[in-house]
Amino acid sequence: MALDFTAIDFETANGFRGSPCSVGLSKVRNGVVVEEASWLMRPPENHDHFEYHNTRIHGIRAEDVAGMPRFGELFPEIGAFIGDDILAAHNAAFDLGVIRSGLEVSGLPGPAYEYVCTVMLSRRCYSLVSNSLPYAAEEAGVPLVNHHDATEDARACAGILIDIARRNSANSIAELYLSLGLALPRQPAFDPAFGLSKATASALAARLVGTGVSGPGSPNPPAKRAWSPWPEEGPNPLPNPGAEPGHPLFGQTVVFTGDLAMPRPEAKARAADLGASPESRVTARTTVLVVGDGFVAGDLRAGRLTGKAKRVLELHAKGQQIEVVSEGEFLQMVGGN
Repeated sequence: MALDFTAIDFETANGFRGSPCSVGLSKVRNGVVVEEASWLMRPPENHDHFEYHNTRIHGIRAEDVAGMPRFGELFPEIGAFIGDDILAAHNAAFDLGVIRSGLEVSGLPGPAYEYVCTVMLSRRCYSLVSNSLPYAAEEAGVPLVNHHDATEDARACAGILIDIARRNSANSIAELYLSLGLALPRQPAFDPAFGLSKATASALAARLVGTGVSGPGSPNPPAKRAWSPWPEEGPNPLPNPGAEPGHPLFGQTVVFTGDLAMPRPEAKARAADLGASPESRVTARTTVLVVGDGFVAGDLRAGRLTGKAKRVLELHAKGQQIEVVSEGEFLQMVGGN
């Protein structure tokens, strides 16, 4: 058996994960990138508006994809490039969710995929303050200059998986997962005619409700929240025992800091729904800190941190494994806006 897989990375036009506007893929054979592909595309109809936050991150605008085929029209080419490969993605719940939601709102069925999440493997095999793509790529010795360029991000993801396999003396994905005592996750085949994923159903419901609803395709922009000098923590809901064990937030103890785009009680509820235990302050139990205020991974080095984030760095230096993620990464994990 050989270390064969395809790494994938999507960029989306707005907060709904079924709005892909760009994809990059890197095909690996025997531990070496042998072929790459990328496409710009129009997102599915009715989900093709570009939000400022997304464009600010990846630089793609509506005019850049005008006249391009829509995601549903391009997917046969994307799927042909993937073939029967195992898919690798950095935060695979997001990228596999893009495929599913993008096809569902296009009215198209989708194939089953076995997949690898390099965020999960990075947590398991590296000791990093942040397992965001730039930090994991740096640890793997992979150049990453233009983060959020889909092709470069897919190539970095491939390099991380190759490095982790090498460190574990694994010659295939199967050997790697066996050595780590993990089961390879699988997204089953689906057909929107027989039911929709939760993320897609929520997005379509938001569009139908219209008045007073902020969501993908909604005619009304989100209302601005009143400024508050101290975000309301709200209650700490119990983790959902029926959540998917393979999700990056499952079993984590999550603390939020900084000004989030969503109310903190809502962020806690979303985390708990995915099997996390939200708490209000950093303690010896904390495993994930979500930082608002436009935080990016580079802020860890630049020192632009809240008091909670500084406390995390202190605990990490003492050996406590706590991961720092941005609100954008958190939103990818929960599949929301």
